[in-house]
Amino acid sequence: MNATSAAPVVVVVDGYSNSGAYVGEFARLGVEALHVQSTAEFMAKMVPPDLSGYRETLVCAGPDAVDATVERLRAHAPVAVLAGQEPGVPLADLLSERLGLATNGTAKSPARRDKFTMIETVRAAGLHCAEQFLGSDPEAAADWARGHGRYPVVVKPRSSSSSDNVYVCRSEAEVAEAARAVLAGITMYDQRNTDVLVQSYLDGTEYIVDTVSADGQHTVCGVWRYDKKLLPSGRPVYDLDVLQDPDAPHVRALIDYVLKVLDSLGIAHGPGHAEVIMTASGPALVEIGARLNGNMNPAHHEEFSGTNPARLAALAYARPAEFTARYGATVYPKRNEAVVHNVATRRSGRVTEVDQAVLDKIAALPTVREVVVRRPAGSDLVPTVDLMTSPMRVFHSGASHAEILADHQVVEQLAEDAFRLA
Repeated sequence: MNATSAAPVVVVVDGYSNSGAYVGEFARLGVEALHVQSTAEFMAKMVPPDLSGYRETLVCAGPDAVDATVERLRAHAPVAVLAGQEPGVPLADLLSERLGLATNGTAKSPARRDKFTMIETVRAAGLHCAEQFLGSDPEAAADWARGHGRYPVVVKPRSSSSSDNVYVCRSEAEVAEAARAVLAGITMYDQRNTDVLVQSYLDGTEYIVDTVSADGQHTVCGVWRYDKKLLPSGRPVYDLDVLQDPDAPHVRALIDYVLKVLDSLGIAHGPGHAEVIMTASGPALVEIGARLNGNMNPAHHEEFSGTNPARLAALAYARPAEFTARYGATVYPKRNEAVVHNVATRRSGRVTEVDQAVLDKIAALPTVREVVVRRPAGSDLVPTVDLMTSPMRVFHSGASHAEILADHQVVEQLAEDAFRLA
C-alpha cells in the first residue's frame, strides 16, 4: 500500500489466522492497516500472516523495542491498536495504552493471557469457576490432585490455546505423566512451559461465546456448542462447533455469565472468544481470549447473522459511537443452522499432493460452504491430537441440523483420501 496515503490507519498486532479479515473490513470503512509483529520471526506453529494488504509492517520483538515502536506508530496517528490473535494481546494492550487510544489497558493484561491468573480474577469477581493448582513439579501436581480428591482433573499449560497439551487425567500417575509432558513442551507461541496448571474437571457441555465490545458495551456474535471426541490418551479433540439458538434458556445463562467475565477481566474494547462449560452449578469459564474466534469464517458467519465478528470489531474500533448505537447490548439472530467441522486424521507422513477431485466432492455437498485445507503439499500430516493438528476445516450451513450431519458423515469418509502421502 501507499505509505504516503492520507487515510486513517489502525494497527493490528500479530495478524495470524483469520485476523487477516481485518484488513478488508477496515478498508470498507476507509481505514488502512499497519502490522506489528511481536517476535523477530513468525511463530513456527502458526500459519504466517499475509502481509500484502498492510501499509507497513513493524517488528517489536521484546521490551527494548517498545519505545521506538510507539514513536514510529505515533507518526502515523493511528485510530486504534488491536490484537490479531492470542500472542498479540499483551503488546496490543501496551501499545494502545501508550498511544492514548481505546484500550483494555495493561493492569489486567496478565489476566487475559495467563490462565491461572484469569481464573483467579474471575473467582475474585464472585463467578463460578474451577479449582486449580499451579506449579513446576509434576509430583506436587499429583499431590494436589490427590488432595483435591475427585477425578478426573485437567492438566494443561499456563498459557497456550487450541487444546495444546491439554490432558484429562484420572489418577495421580496420569497427572504426573501429563505434567511432565507439559513441562517438556513448547507452547503454540514458541515459549517453553515453566509451569503446569491443574484444574478441577468441569463436568458438562462446553460452549463458545463470541463477543465484540466498544466502551464497555457488548454485542454477542455467536454461541456454539463444542462436540468433541476423547482420544485414548485422555486428550480431547474438537469435532463440531454447532451454532445455538440465541433464545434458548441455556444460551441466555451463558451470555449473562460471559458478560460478567468480560467486565471482570477488563475487556471493554474489541472481540472476546470465551469457552465456558455449563455445569450442574451453572456456567464456569474454561478460558477467554481478547481476540477473534480462530474458527470464524466471515462469509459463513454472515449467512446466519448478516454480519461477522471481524466487521463488528472494525466498526467498534473505527466508529465506536456507531457500533454502540447499532449493536450495543444486542445478540445475534439465527437465520439458519451452522456447523464448523474440524476434521481429524489418524494418518502421518509428508503430504505430496492434495487431491482436488476429493475436495471438489466435499465442496459439492449441499450444506458445505467452504473447505479449508490446513496441510498443503510439502507439509507434514500427523495424527490429530488438538485443533492445530486438524488437517482440514469444513464450514456447513443448512435449513436443518440433520441435513448438515448427513453431509458431515460423508466428509468423514472422504477427507482422509484428500491427502496423498510420501
